[in-house]
Amino acid sequence: MMRKTLAVIALMATAGLTLTACGEGSDDEAKSSTPSKSEFNDADVSFAQEMIPHHEQAIEMAQLAQGRASSADVLELAENIEVAQGPEIDTLGSWLESWGEDVPSGDMAGMDHGDMSNDSGGTMPGMMDEEEMNDLKGASGAAWDRIFLEMMIEHHEGAIQMAQVELEDGQNPHAHAMASKIIRDQQAEIIQMEQLLEP
Repeated sequence: MMRKTLAVIALMATAGLTLTACGEGSDDEAKSSTPSKSEFNDADVSFAQEMIPHHEQAIEMAQLAQGRASSADVLELAENIEVAQGPEIDTLGSWLESWGEDVPSGDMAGMDHGDMSNDSGGTMPGMMDEEEMNDLKGASGAAWDRIFLEMMIEHHEGAIQMAQVELEDGQNPHAHAMASKIIRDQQAEIIQMEQLLEP
């Protein structure tokens, strides 16, 4: 009787291990069927490669506020833009490196921004051309504030448009999260800039 009892226990233990192993296998299969965070597509790559120079120009514009802006609110806005978009550039570059894709050069000096094209052959939305950048560099005081705000609103609207394309066509969850953040943050700044433009 004792031998039969031990045999039953042994069989139950073996069955339990088998069920556990099957359960673990099912979990692994479920995990493998969910998209990996490292997955990306062409839209993700385009988003990162285009948003880097787009952000770089916004920072270039924001840095011009020092010594030119007459409004403390405009100066603070410009500083906030620089603080927010600098780390995003670093993150976008790290993604491209991990994906084995080209990272755009960080040197914006001397570039004709109006000629910067996307993969479709069109100019990236919201980018200022060389003449517009020279107008901003040549202004000061209240005139600079107005030009900066008008240009940055257009620039932000372009970034939002690019982020919306990423949400529609991209697949990387990190890129989606940044696109959503860009839309949220820059829409809020557009409202702020429109209020600053009011007489």
